Amino acid sequence: MIDKFRGFSFTKHFKLFGILSLLLISVGLVSLILTLCGVQGLFNFDIDFVGGTTFEFQLPVNVDKTVTDRAAELYQGAIGKAPSAVTSSGQNGLRIKALELTDEEVESVRNAIAEEYEVNIEQGYQVERVSASVGKDLSRAAFTASLVAVLLILVYIAFRFEFRSGVAAVCALVHDLLVMLSFYVIFRIPFNINFIAAALTILGYSINATIVVFDRIRENRKIMRTGNFAEIVDTSIWDTMTRSVNTTVTTLIVMVLLLIMGVSSIRNFALPICIGIVCGCYSSVCISGPLWNKFNHGRVKR
Repeated sequence: MIDKFRGFSFTKHFKLFGILSLLLISVGLVSLILTLCGVQGLFNFDIDFVGGTTFEFQLPVNVDKTVTDRAAELYQGAIGKAPSAVTSSGQNGLRIKALELTDEEVESVRNAIAEEYEVNIEQGYQVERVSASVGKDLSRAAFTASLVAVLLILVYIAFRFEFRSGVAAVCALVHDLLVMLSFYVIFRIPFNINFIAAALTILGYSINATIVVFDRIRENRKIMRTGNFAEIVDTSIWDTMTRSVNTTVTTLIVMVLLLIMGVSSIRNFALPICIGIVCGCYSSVCISGPLWNKFNHGRVKR
């Protein structure tokens, strides 16, 4: 079925893909710049980045989805606002994360959970306050990890192929991260430690898909002696299209199941992964190869 569309040229329609990509990344890019300039409220920062309060309960029951949902209801009923996350911590452990609370609100939450599940306050309960300075350290570590990963990827691609292809691959990776940021802003997804895990996962997934396309381009350069670089790129993209689509669909099926059936913390991780998988497939097919062609000006390097 894919062979029916092989006449479509990705390099000739690169401007169209570029406009679409600019629209997709605009919200994330603008929000990131404004946040770095001191504007607050654009991202839904969780306790991991801005500090807050963490409750730990040891319940006399197994903590499953029913218990975590009920605990979230009790929390909201006690102080009138929803928690950041409610998860299990071991078989009987219940962990509740929230933004900064007053002493009265902490006591109200503790009493609500303790009365519902008959928790021994002396032995089965503890509360911890996370300062904003810890969140700043985490933000710095997340930025450093992403920067190092991108630089190492640039070195690897430049060594294996050529420097222009490395720049094109890095542009595609930055594009994927900015699209994820846009979805975080639009859908108010909690911005927590899950973002770091999701971002690094998508970096690996996206660069793997890009390398498959680039590797086929390198092979076709040796075969297509008479074609220009744009033709080689288009042919290589279509040669790897079945692999790109099949890999994306099969991976997406697993993540969608986690998104539907998982608890809130799993869903907050699975949603950006789903977005990143689709975006990674799009960027590896429609952005990285045609962008390498732009950098090469359509010429074949013998």
